[in-house]
Amino acid sequence: MDGVQPPPLRSLDDFLLTSARFAVPDVRDLDRWNNRIINNLLYYQSNYFLSGVLLLLLVGYFQPLQLLVGATVVTLLFLGFVWAAENQAPIRRFRRNHPTIAVLAILLCSYLFISVLGGVAVFLFGIAFPILMVLVHASMRLRSLKNKLENKLESIGLKRTPMGLLLEALGQEQEAGS
Repeated sequence: MDGVQPPPLRSLDDFLLTSARFAVPDVRDLDRWNNRIINNLLYYQSNYFLSGVLLLLLVGYFQPLQLLVGATVVTLLFLGFVWAAENQAPIRRFRRNHPTIAVLAILLCSYLFISVLGGVAVFLFGIAFPILMVLVHASMRLRSLKNKLENKLESIGLKRTPMGLLLEALGQEQEAGS
């Protein structure tokens, strides 16, 4: 993470208002569409992060308990799956030796999950909606000359940003800046 710095917050005018140019992407040219998304993700990453946080806070303002319950349930489910994957043999042995308790535990967990499903839906909406908004904006926002220059600096390694590292980890680094 040495030398990684977040890019500046782009102006609202550049991000959404008068100087922003939008167009529906050509869905027949997937490489060009992918290139547009990647380059906009790199250029507007600070704006996207701030927008995502604000949308999540907005959902949390209107449904704070549901968001907290949903986040807790999703985290516990994730940790449970990780734990189960690490301890497969003891779980199989327990199921074989105590089938009634295993079935009751599954039924209890299912009931608890269904009872907090509303909170899970609120949490997932709070996460998925900002991601959807980012992808729609990145798909439709046409690139400016400044955007292209910044992306070129990122692609040749003169600038390192958090989104650049994420895209590199996802195997998209060769496309950035092209």
